[in-house]
Amino acid sequence: MIKKIIVTGSSGLIGSEAVVFFDTQGWEVHGVDNNMRRDFFGPDGDTSWNLKRLQLMTNHFIHHDLDIRNREGMLTLVREQKPDLLIHCAAQPSHDLAKERPFDDFDVNAVGTLNLLEAVRRYCPETPFIFMSTNKVYGDAPNERPLVELETRYDYANPEEYDGIDESCRIDATMHSLFGASKTAADVLVQEYGLYFNIPTVCFRGGCLTGSNHSGAELHGFLAYLARATHEERTYRIFGYKGKQVRDNIHSYDVCTAFLAFYENPKAGAVYNLGGGRANSVSLMEAIARFKALIGKKLKTVYVPEARQGDHICYISNLAQFKHDYPSWDITRSLDDIFTELAQRVHAQMPALVS
Repeated sequence: MIKKIIVTGSSGLIGSEAVVFFDTQGWEVHGVDNNMRRDFFGPDGDTSWNLKRLQLMTNHFIHHDLDIRNREGMLTLVREQKPDLLIHCAAQPSHDLAKERPFDDFDVNAVGTLNLLEAVRRYCPETPFIFMSTNKVYGDAPNERPLVELETRYDYANPEEYDGIDESCRIDATMHSLFGASKTAADVLVQEYGLYFNIPTVCFRGGCLTGSNHSGAELHGFLAYLARATHEERTYRIFGYKGKQVRDNIHSYDVCTAFLAFYENPKAGAVYNLGGGRANSVSLMEAIARFKALIGKKLKTVYVPEARQGDHICYISNLAQFKHDYPSWDITRSLDDIFTELAQRVHAQMPALVS
């Protein structure tokens, strides 16, 4: 019998990767996406090109032009399909945009998640529910870790923190940004539906998620947008920390293998940090230099001294807990792989990076 999966945000980076990943394995994939990213970010965020790509290259993909805020629509879809797995990637993903559109941000991130959780509880409570959360649930608490300023990046001062932030980092008494707050509300709801109703749920608290199918925009999509800005000779704004702020980056394919690992051995109310780890960490300054070498153009930059509120100075995902529980999973796409792929994308002038 063919397995069914529902993927929300199916035209976005992680959602589209999940569509292809599970379609290739013979699953019937139901994608939910209404191209809200274009509404959020303008032409740079338009994902219609990606939907067309999916429709051309998949064999078992069915697109649903639905908004996750549509409660009846979500309830009906889950009731009719009763999926074997639900992956929830749809989101308003920018903490800068959230302050301008707080109702949209909360309704999409928190209420939309609740709609999906309740649909699963009512109609298929045995179905694993995978939620793409964010490291922003920790707010700016990671900035309290002692840091050392190096030539091109900030780093953790304490050797015991070398592998980064683990799941014990607190999520309260810290400033999150409104985006971080709405995602935290969703994160806690996903945990609660798992623990209270014994539904197999997991929150993957993502670092920087990346890949060549990312519709990168200035307010969201760090590496993809940086590659685009370098290639198109746009002016790139650096917000604070001298450009030495650090992020770890995980390729969308490695996120999907984590999804499959959880599906094959689900738990109720699980929480994991998911990123590229120490090996895939890079500062903004370092990333600019890498793209200059790969693309052959020097990025135009403007330095804004004021850092974004709630922004992390140095964030590296500690992957120890997930690797302990799922020892067969590991990162397969290195930082070099990621940079090369993004540079090749812009050189090829493919639709993902062309307005």
